[in-house]
Amino acid sequence: MNRAAPHREVIAALGAGRMGRGIATAFAYAGHQVWLVDAKVRSRAQADALQREALAEIDASLAAMAQWGVFDDRLRPAILGRVRCAARDAAPAALAQADVVFEGVPEVLEAKRDAFAFAAPHLRRDALVASTTSSFLVTQLAGFAPCPERFLNAHWLNPAHVIPLVELSAHPGTAPDASRALSELLERIGKVPVMCAATPGYIVPRLQSLIMNEAARMIEQGVATAADIDRATRFGLGFRFASMGVVEFIDFGGNDILHHASRYLAQALGDTRYASPAIVERHMREGRNGLRDRKGFYDFDNVDVDAYRRDALGRMLGMLGHVGLVRPPDTG
Repeated sequence: MNRAAPHREVIAALGAGRMGRGIATAFAYAGHQVWLVDAKVRSRAQADALQREALAEIDASLAAMAQWGVFDDRLRPAILGRVRCAARDAAPAALAQADVVFEGVPEVLEAKRDAFAFAAPHLRRDALVASTTSSFLVTQLAGFAPCPERFLNAHWLNPAHVIPLVELSAHPGTAPDASRALSELLERIGKVPVMCAATPGYIVPRLQSLIMNEAARMIEQGVATAADIDRATRFGLGFRFASMGVVEFIDFGGNDILHHASRYLAQALGDTRYASPAIVERHMREGRNGLRDRKGFYDFDNVDVDAYRRDALGRMLGMLGHVGLVRPPDTG
């Protein structure tokens, strides 16, 4: 008995730039038909050149993945064949087929307004629509969407076909089933969606802006060279947080350690930006210092602490193997 092929949503990337191409690559790799839609007015020669450029870039991305052993390169033509390009004259028909549309035009409010205005008459009312913006709140863009209840932000990190994380941000009028459907779709293609409030910077940009500015500041102050800061990041900070989340690490190491270290840095450097937020102070007063107290940002009441510590060690050792620094013991 033949089983019916599973339904895979048709995807449209509205905007044929870097983000659109990355999203198209991710979904085509996962078996979806994808329309890469360019709504900008261009001559036929310009549109054809853009399509050749876009498909060549997607093909090059797939070839690089195959070269690193991610998949058999013989599958590359079939994956690339799932991506079709639509210039402005063909965009209405392409958009009408889409179950999910990701807007990825330049980060200019007028450009986004124009893109939604162009797309709106052609979208199905049940289509999910998401902006990939990194600059505008979902509450700012929801009014541009033809069906605001089916609209939210979906912030991908470049390169979109490689980085697992996608940060989702809904506005008050987003239907819960729309958020859930987009999250589940992303999980099915191997992504890791997270939800965050409609606030500037999402999660990752807000964290990384602090880290990158501080790295530049340390170079400026002569604290360390760029090379040594990068080594410290790769083999210390990044290594640690690749195997354990930032908040998990607070609880693992101890909220009290963060409290005392922050107070020292704020005093020693004479800079209040190192001071702890109120929640860290409150956890100190309430005895919520993490794993040791069995409560912190997480609740450890029903956690086998020994098993958890072994798992945390295993994750770190896995990273050690990944960076090629596992060494056998000296038996001499």
